[in-house]
Amino acid sequence: MLKILLAFVVGGLICVIGQLLMDLTRPSITPAHILVGYVTGGVLLSSVGLYQPLVDLAGAGATIPLSGFGHSLAQGAIKAVEQKGLLGAFSGGIESTAVGVAAAVIFGYAFAVLFNPRS
Repeated sequence: MLKILLAFVVGGLICVIGQLLMDLTRPSITPAHILVGYVTGGVLLSSVGLYQPLVDLAGAGATIPLSGFGHSLAQGAIKAVEQKGLLGAFSGGIESTAVGVAAAVIFGYAFAVLFNPRS
């Protein structure tokens, strides 16, 4: 039960920070800036070893937000560099996140076909 609560709190705090950034800095910082910032932040925190303890603590609360995508990119690149050398840095992140990106595209297309957008 504690793991579920921690996932909720950590994921919620990540989202609250993004929402506050959008609300308090409008119009200078757009949602696209927030997206790039979260992915880059996840990569940076993961590369110095600070994001994995958060994942261990909160599970899906830390891996589902965009910073978790950055963490997956960094971990894939690190693992591929260990296996393939320097060239692995270019392919490892893509390999580790390809399934998630493909699922997002497929489900996005399916929902676009099945449902009408709000006007």
